[in-house]
Order: sequence, then structure tokens, then C-alpha cells
Amino acid sequence: MSKKVAVIMGSDSDLETMRPCVKRLKSFGIPFEVRVISAHRTPAAAENFASHAEENGFGVIIAAAGKAAHLAGVLAAYTTLPVIGVPIKTSMMGGLDSLLSMVQMPKGIPVACVAVDGADNAAILAAQMLALDPASMVYSDDTTSPVSLANKLAQFKAAMADEVAEKDRKLQSETF
Repeated sequence: MSKKVAVIMGSDSDLETMRPCVKRLKSFGIPFEVRVISAHRTPAAAENFASHAEENGFGVIIAAAGKAAHLAGVLAAYTTLPVIGVPIKTSMMGGLDSLLSMVQMPKGIPVACVAVDGADNAAILAAQMLALDPASMVYSDDTTSPVSLANKLAQFKAAMADEVAEKDRKLQSETF
């Protein structure tokens, strides 16, 4: 795999929410780094990370934050790489505040955004972005031979469809 995914959190309290993202990236064989960088408490670090992300081998940045949730937008301001925002659920507005902070970006600074606490979907979306490059290869769990990331995603989606079909078969055999 030629490109890594950055998983950046505004606080270490976001880690439990982001674990499904890390788990999904691992399942696809995508290399990643996990960091805590605050848009407000460490703005210079956020600028430095985003400004050098591409030259440091990253292809996508996933940014998780709650409340004011400016992290994704700040990172997007300093890079041309795609940035995916993960709004974190908050006690005050259930994450709506975080979601709105991420999706209401000004013209020219886009941030893709998944659902509140949508860490798993952020990883899947990052994989789909990286898979646009036909040279994106990953290692399958059961072999040392590389496979295309696009094929790995197709297998993942086929497995989801099979799971739903099996649940439907079980439901159809039930009497109501």
C-alpha cells in the first residue's frame, strides 16, 4: 500500500469512538497512524501535520472532534488531501453541534462528513478514496500476496450482502 490514513482526534477522550475506524482500516490492510492534535490547543501542530501529510505518505485524513469540532476544517485548510470529519456525540446536543461544525465549511475548504460517531464509515470511505488509485494494493488476512484495495472493498460489500440475505432467509422461515 503506497498511502497511509491519518486518524486524528481532538482529544484522547475520542479514542473509544474511533476504535471501530482503526479496526476497519486494519481489516482492509491499510496502514494508518493515530494522533491527538487539537485545533484549538495545538493549532501549530495541526497546521504542521496537515501541511506535511502528503509528503509523509498520507492519502486521506480522518479527523474526529466534538463540540466546536473545528479540527477537520483546520486540517483541510492546510492540505489538498481529502479530509473526512467524524463528529463526536456530545452531552449538550447529541453531536448535532459537532456535525454542523463539520458540514458548514466555507467554499474552497471541503470536508467530507460521516454520521455522528460514524468512525467505521469514515474508514470505509477512506478505503474507497484510496482505492480510486488502481495501484492501491493491500495484504489479505489469509495470504502474503497483495490484492487490490478495490477487490478487498468488493469482497467486504459482498459479505455484507450475504449477511443480509441470510438474515432474510431466517426471517422468511419464521411464522408470525
